[in-house]
Amino acid sequence: METIKRTTHRIDATDQAPGRLASEIAFLLQGKNKPSFQPHVDMGDTVVVENVDKLKYTGKKLEQKVYYRHTNYPGGLKTTPLKKVAEENPAQVLEHAVKRMLPDNKLRKNRMKRLIIK
Repeated sequence: METIKRTTHRIDATDQAPGRLASEIAFLLQGKNKPSFQPHVDMGDTVVVENVDKLKYTGKKLEQKVYYRHTNYPGGLKTTPLKKVAEENPAQVLEHAVKRMLPDNKLRKNRMKRLIIK
């Protein structure tokens, strides 16, 4: 079996929409840009994202988009608006979007480790 050659991709997030940027990052993390792509092999590259605090949110997403989580207790549904998350930790918005775009299998954890957000 051949060794996997990983390259580092640098992406500037200035004035880019989080969803479109996340789909591009997920594509690179999976290695779909390589001619030797195999879905069961983790052959993706490392992605470094800079200026994540300058992401552009279109429409009324800052007011309307809400992140949900549950505490596993009755009535424990917690909501956090995108505006609050983007102010406190803008990297979390992009990380969440990329994670949800990767397939939910054993490879996702290691792929997410190769995503570096500065």
